[in-house]
Amino acid sequence: MAKNEEQKISSEPEQAEVTDKTTVMPPVQLPKEKPAEDAVEGDKVSSPEQAVPDGQDKDGKTAKKKKKQTFYTIKLIPDDDGDTKSVRLSARMLKFGLASVAAGALLFVGAFSYSVYSTFANQNGASEIRELRQVNNIQQEQLLQLSKKANALQDEIDQLTQLENDLRRMSGASPAQNTQDDGSGDGSVSGQHDGQGGPYPQAPSLDNVSETLDNVEKSIQKRRESLLALQQELKDQQEAMGLPSSAGSMPGSLIGGSGASTTTPTGWPARGEVSSPYGLRWNGSDFHPGIDIANDMGTPIVATADGTVVTAGWNSGGYGNMVDIDHGNGIMTRYGHAMQVVVSVGQHVRRGQIIAYMGSTGFSTGPHVHYEVRINGQTVNPISYL
Repeated sequence: MAKNEEQKISSEPEQAEVTDKTTVMPPVQLPKEKPAEDAVEGDKVSSPEQAVPDGQDKDGKTAKKKKKQTFYTIKLIPDDDGDTKSVRLSARMLKFGLASVAAGALLFVGAFSYSVYSTFANQNGASEIRELRQVNNIQQEQLLQLSKKANALQDEIDQLTQLENDLRRMSGASPAQNTQDDGSGDGSVSGQHDGQGGPYPQAPSLDNVSETLDNVEKSIQKRRESLLALQQELKDQQEAMGLPSSAGSMPGSLIGGSGASTTTPTGWPARGEVSSPYGLRWNGSDFHPGIDIANDMGTPIVATADGTVVTAGWNSGGYGNMVDIDHGNGIMTRYGHAMQVVVSVGQHVRRGQIIAYMGSTGFSTGPHVHYEVRINGQTVNPISYL
């Protein structure tokens, strides 16, 4: 304490002495260099603390705090005590990887399911197509067999018709009234003719076979009635014993009676023999939409009803030289395979008028006329109009 007091006492005279003798200047404070980043044009910042406030960046925007990322480490430890391998993934990468795996799994499951479905669907479709083809082939075979049977029945009916005609001629009985309906011809023919033809061969259909069977059924009924009538007539002859027999000539008028309508096909278009009937023929392999009447080359062909010629000339469908006549009310007649056509399109013709001469043009095996009757475009059996 005494020493300190002595020091103070000794220093005070020295300070007073300096004050008396020397003028003391205050220290000069040099200005500090202003950081370049704090200089702002037109503004003076006194201190770095005033230049950048707390919580803001250099541009005056609020500083964002960086979020701390989470990392996951996957360790792969081999069974043979080998080196352990580590895979370090961030949470974001791990989430992205899991999402990618899930999306890939969904796509794989969808693609696999669609592939399995498509495979089964294609197999089922192919199986159904094979079954349908088999059924179709079976039906076609059955239809062909049915058409052959119908054709065979028609042949037997024709044989019965011929047998009945022979019996009538031998016994002197009158000709059957429905001989024309069976297509046995109109008589007045010398020699045998077998010309056949029509359009190019057409495969039989269900409608064709059904129609043929209906015609066979009708023919059987007519044959039964005709044979019963012949039986009764023979009995009457046996009872009479002295009655003269009727001539066995076959019916022969080309056109119908005067009472028939002039616009309805009636009678025969030409004299001759029916060489091919309407319906199935050639062992059921072809449907014939008309009848073929065969005779010598150049035999006249006449119109069976009044009408207007709508076709006259060559036909490329197998009919050769052909004539179509429109009779009105949806009725049309056709005459094919002519040697020569003597009418022209638009010409009005009358029943019995010569329209062509018999030939063997087109799909034909010999001189004949192919005769069709069409109702509203559909062919019908011409026998009903003869």
